[in-house]
Amino acid sequence: MKTEKTMAVLASSRRRTGLARRFLPLARSVFIRVHPWLALLLALTACQPEPPQALGTLEYDRITLPAPASERIVAIHVREGERVRAGQPLLQLEPDRAQAAVEAAQAEAERQRQALAELEAGPRREAIAQARAQLAAAQAQARDAQAYYARVRPLGERRLVASAEVDRARAAAEGAQAQVQAAQQALLELERGTRAERLAQGRAAVAAAQAQARAQRTTRGKLDVLAPRAGVVDSLPYEPGDQPPAGAPLAVLLVGEAPYARVYVPEPIRVQVRAGQAVRVFVHGREDTFAGRVRMIRSEPVFTPYYALIGKDAARLSWLAEIALTDPAARGLPAGLPVRVEFRR
Repeated sequence: MKTEKTMAVLASSRRRTGLARRFLPLARSVFIRVHPWLALLLALTACQPEPPQALGTLEYDRITLPAPASERIVAIHVREGERVRAGQPLLQLEPDRAQAAVEAAQAEAERQRQALAELEAGPRREAIAQARAQLAAAQAQARDAQAYYARVRPLGERRLVASAEVDRARAAAEGAQAQVQAAQQALLELERGTRAERLAQGRAAVAAAQAQARAQRTTRGKLDVLAPRAGVVDSLPYEPGDQPPAGAPLAVLLVGEAPYARVYVPEPIRVQVRAGQAVRVFVHGREDTFAGRVRMIRSEPVFTPYYALIGKDAARLSWLAEIALTDPAARGLPAGLPVRVEFRR
């Protein structure tokens, strides 16, 4: 029994040895043909340099909405992180003081309009008649003063009255004549109507008052803070009841369909980066890559931030660049994620 098993093992071993002897030359031939190409491929892979790269973060374009006036916040209609549409109400500021300013400006504009209408209408008939009556009274007084002077002058020549009396009579006559001339000019001014220059001044005053009213209405309208563009509410620094100063940021919006990568280009590869260049963007936490293009690169260098230090580049300057993510899959990525950008040669 043992002899039969031993013979079976020996026969199997001889068959395997025969197969090996038959296929060994074929294997040697295939290896000799493939080996040079495999070695060349490995050599090219080992010698290929890494593409230039830069580090940064994902960002969105930000819109800051300042306070148009120092008014108390009476309502906040949205929350941080909420997506809003263009024109959607965000906050409401107290409108009482602004509304009073609007009404005052409108009243001033109306007063200036009525003043211009009065100038365009010219003087009233009653004012002209009054000026004519005053001219007639001045002429009568002038005739009386001239007659008195005519009576006193001969007496003064004959030394029958004092010289001072003659002088007073002459002065009264001349003053009365001046009053006549003044009344004549006043009547002429009324009859000729309003000067063109005063009409122009009136029109300018109306325009200024109307512009001030529009400005007050605009300020009043801005107390209802609306979203200028569709986006996401990033920050609401104040709470209802707060009274921020004029110009303080009431809300910050992140706008745009997709984020962009803000990266710092090291000095050794600056000459290889240009606007419009195609890149690959690697986002931390995502296995896939995103296509993009360089949309901007600053002309002046800055010091490299700590998170963008790569080896020897830590002691070098870098240039701020913005990479637009053109891949539709990049829409909705959150801001602030670390990214690595590879620039295609």
